[in-house]
Amino acid sequence: MTPPENEERDDEAAEAKAKPKAKAKAKAKPKAKAKAKPAKPAAAEETGVDKAAAAETEAKPKKAKVKPADRNPEGTVPEGTKDPAAAAATEGDVRKAAAKAPKKRDRRRRPEPGVLVRAQAKYVRTSARKARLVCDHIRGKDVAEARAILAYTPRAAAKAWIKLLESAVANAEHNHELVGEDLRIAAVHADEGPTLKRYRPRAMGRATRIRKRTSHLTITLTPKES
Repeated sequence: MTPPENEERDDEAAEAKAKPKAKAKAKAKPKAKAKAKPAKPAAAEETGVDKAAAAETEAKPKKAKVKPADRNPEGTVPEGTKDPAAAAATEGDVRKAAAKAPKKRDRRRRPEPGVLVRAQAKYVRTSARKARLVCDHIRGKDVAEARAILAYTPRAAAKAWIKLLESAVANAEHNHELVGEDLRIAAVHADEGPTLKRYRPRAMGRATRIRKRTSHLTITLTPKES
């Protein structure tokens, strides 16, 4: 058994050892708190930072308004902007631009009534009387029907009329953007052209005049009545 004096000494030694540990823990706590503390006003003065300005910069940024110049040509709002009013405005601008833009003409459109397409062949080596005998068959006919009639007409002037008809159809398609099959012959006529005079010898020293006739052929096409 240890004497009471030794026990007292052991208790005092244990207390002495426990005191420095508690002091060390107490000292460690203020160090952690010191890290969480804000910067001193002296440091702020040295850096020259204004607290009010820093607070404004940290605030949430305001929504940027989309100007007409910032919009895309397609009418969409740039990425990163959320402005429904601006988006609606761009859609309206696109619709107005589309309405003002010139529309492309369709080559397969229905022909307008009253349009006249004309083709003429001059100095054709046939007489006007012979040409009229052919053109009387195709007056007022459709283009397809007139082609069939001329193809089976047994006269030399029919070849000149076929060429002229194809020329008139080409003028309607390329110059007036019409459909050749939707046309009919509104007017067709043959006018007299200049006459070439030649002579041939005859009996007893005489000479006989030869008249070589020419003609001017004209075809006028118009759209069919719908």
